[in-house]
This record gives sequence, C-alpha cells and structure tokens, in this order.
Amino acid sequence: QVTLVESGVGLVQAAGSLRPSCAVPSILLSPHVMRWYRQAPGNQREMVAVVADTGVPDYANSVKGRFVISRDFAKRTQYLQMNSLKPEDTAVYYCMIKIGLTNYWGQGTQVTVSS
Repeated sequence: QVTLVESGVGLVQAAGSLRPSCAVPSILLSPHVMRWYRQAPGNQREMVAVVADTGVPDYANSVKGRFVISRDFAKRTQYLQMNSLKPEDTAVYYCMIKIGLTNYWGQGTQVTVSS
C-alpha cells in the first residue's frame, strides 16, 4: 500500500500557526481531489478541508476562516495552512486522496496546541 508523505509535526501555543504538507508519490496518478482529516483522542476521524483541481475549497465549520487548503501541482503536494489555532484543534492530521476505488492516506501528523 502506497502512503502519502506528510511533514510539519508541531507544538504551538494557542493563536499560533502551522502548515503541514502532504506529498503524493510519483507512482500514483495526480489526484483530482485532495482532503485533510483529523482525529483527536477518543473522537472519530473528521474531514476538515477538501479541494478539487477545478473547484472551490470547502471546510468544516469548526475551521472556516482559520484554515486554508492549497496544492502545488508541480510538486504534487498539498498544504494545510492553519491559523489562529485553538487547543481543540489538537489532533493527528491526515491527508487523503482517492484514485479510482482506492483511498490513500498519509502517515499522520501530530498537531498539539497548548493554551
């Protein structure tokens, strides 16, 4: 199973910013849609941001106005700019793409926001 390559693990104080990234290995086709999920301890995994190559980004209500998803087609990389972070944003963040019927996930990036 091919794994997307994430980077950007971080510990930040509330109101700070982080920008994890996610690279798609060249063995995979370039995806049309890229997503970010997060999972906090004891919670289900939830989608926080999605962007298609021809569409407008969409966000979970909890992060609207604070997070920005973007992608660099040449580098086959997507980013999640996270601003005005709150302690409740603490979670493991995962990027995900779907090619055909298969979902490909990143290994997960721990984001911890202290109050």
